[in-house]
Amino acid sequence: MSKKVVVIGGGFGGLAAALRCRKLGFDVTLLERLNMLGGRARVFEKDGYRHDAGPTVITAPFLFEELFELFGENLKDHLNFKSLDPWYRFYFHNGKTFDYRPSIEDTNNEIRKFDENDVDGYDKLLKTSKDIFEIGFEKLSDKPFISFWEMAKQIPSLIKLKSYLTVSQLVNSKLKNKYLRKAFSIHPLLVGGNPFTTTSIYALIHYLERKWGVYFCMGGTGKIVRELENLMLRQGITVNKETDVEQISIINGKAENVVLNNGKKIPADLVICNADPPTVYSEMLPLEYSRDSLLKPKKFTHYSMGLYVLFFGSKKKFSDVAHHTIWMSERYKELLHDIFEKKILTEDFSLYLHRPTATDDTFAPEGCDSFYVLCPVPNLQGDVQWNSEGPKLKDRIVEALDKTIMPGLKENIEAEFWMTPEDFKNDYRSKYGAGFSVAPIFSQSAWFRYHNKDKKIPNLYFSAAGSHPGAGIPGVLCSAKVIEKLIIKDFKVSH
Repeated sequence: MSKKVVVIGGGFGGLAAALRCRKLGFDVTLLERLNMLGGRARVFEKDGYRHDAGPTVITAPFLFEELFELFGENLKDHLNFKSLDPWYRFYFHNGKTFDYRPSIEDTNNEIRKFDENDVDGYDKLLKTSKDIFEIGFEKLSDKPFISFWEMAKQIPSLIKLKSYLTVSQLVNSKLKNKYLRKAFSIHPLLVGGNPFTTTSIYALIHYLERKWGVYFCMGGTGKIVRELENLMLRQGITVNKETDVEQISIINGKAENVVLNNGKKIPADLVICNADPPTVYSEMLPLEYSRDSLLKPKKFTHYSMGLYVLFFGSKKKFSDVAHHTIWMSERYKELLHDIFEKKILTEDFSLYLHRPTATDDTFAPEGCDSFYVLCPVPNLQGDVQWNSEGPKLKDRIVEALDKTIMPGLKENIEAEFWMTPEDFKNDYRSKYGAGFSVAPIFSQSAWFRYHNKDKKIPNLYFSAAGSHPGAGIPGVLCSAKVIEKLIIKDFKVSH
């Protein structure tokens, strides 16, 4: 097949889309504006320390297995996924800890430390999560929602599952202990949503984790990116890095070519955007096509929070720190309201701490530890002066960790640097520097989210965090499966 596909963006959604199109027989070119693939999953190296920049929690490894199987290869020949225990360790402001573990029995023992009665509540939460999973993931996540009626068919099921509730409301209906309520409602934050406003469809993540586990890939997500890049090159996909897109040219109503910022034009029979959909519409398309495809005024569009990410090494090993730690402030709902609604930076914070050296000691020099800390902050719709606030926030975070789970950090920290929402905007062309594109509220999910295929331009597709089904590694990998189905139908491809 001589038809040409141009994929804009080398994040996981772009890599998966490129591979799936290549399997269908298309001539595929992938464009990435940075000097490495991965998008938010890029890799930083500094003074002997290695850092995965973005997603670090692997929850549905079979989605990666599928990409190798497309070409008769076995993922295990290239990648080693290691199961974690605990999956996450929660550290609360008063020193209490909760280990969320692979075994339900072990998890129940942790729950008993807080409230014996919530063991039964957790069982009910898991059963509800399974019901939601069977609709939200198995029936909706890889289905194209380009017609309202496709979603309408699922409305009775969604109402039955009470998807009009928020994740927090659903969790609170099952659990009574305030600490456990916090721990079991944080999952929307992993895909850019406020648990108090995100539709309870995202509670399916509880069952998804139970079904497939939580893993770390030895070598990090950067290793996954490198092996997918090698797979693309073995299959004849053209990869162009340090290549930024200026415009998608629309001629006679169709995407005809992609114009680079150096003026070069790359012809295309179809274009797949792994780039942030709001940016594509506002910056890459001609004026008559640059409207908000969320079908509502821009002022009502809700974006995910921003992220402040602090990377650092430690000359001392903190062996008691888990691979994944959720470090929680005393304020929970109020803090999230400040971040998502008021869009102000406060003195307090909650943190996600990643310590890859807990599992893979190649991330740091011998006897040292590698870390990153992800701190939810307002996106750029808030008025935060990051040039001055970035260093201050670093100092507050290091002080807090030093006083709690990492005593001695201040004396041993080195090679530190950080990213702010400004960097997300500049590096990833993310609208308002949002960490996860548009927020996963009900009115921005399924058919209400950016569609995987443009309504007016028949050969323009989206495989990105801002399009259906949403952010996170499973979300964007499923997004590529959605557009594969659309392309098979639109181009009458035999497969």
